[in-house]
Amino acid sequence: MGATGGRRRPGQLEAQVVTVLSASPEPLTPGEVRDRLDPAGALSYSTVVTTLTRLYENGALQRHRDGRAFRYSAVSNAAGLVADRMSRLLAGEPDRTSVLRRFVSTLDSGDEQILRDLLRDHPDQKMPE
Repeated sequence: MGATGGRRRPGQLEAQVVTVLSASPEPLTPGEVRDRLDPAGALSYSTVVTTLTRLYENGALQRHRDGRAFRYSAVSNAAGLVADRMSRLLAGEPDRTSVLRRFVSTLDSGDEQILRDLLRDHPDQKMPE
């Protein structure tokens, strides 16, 4: 999961951070998160702290003080993080029908079938996390 040398996709670092925290049996400090993400040290500590803070403020992480540092743990997994981001984006749109129509039109046939199956299997309830 180390640095690839290229620019990350939007949300990629956040998903990687949540994945690292989800896999850890105990909460981690920013330095521990950075070391697990990028043992070579190319990822800056301040970038990790900024990402952890943003995820905490968005409700994706829990944190508690441990001496002078904070320790972080994941509230949900990376899939939950992406789903929450999608829900927040959709909630801010006045024409949700158009947004959903365009989203569905961009799905490849495999993802479209997964969505159809999920909607068929859960017609009257929220999608499982």
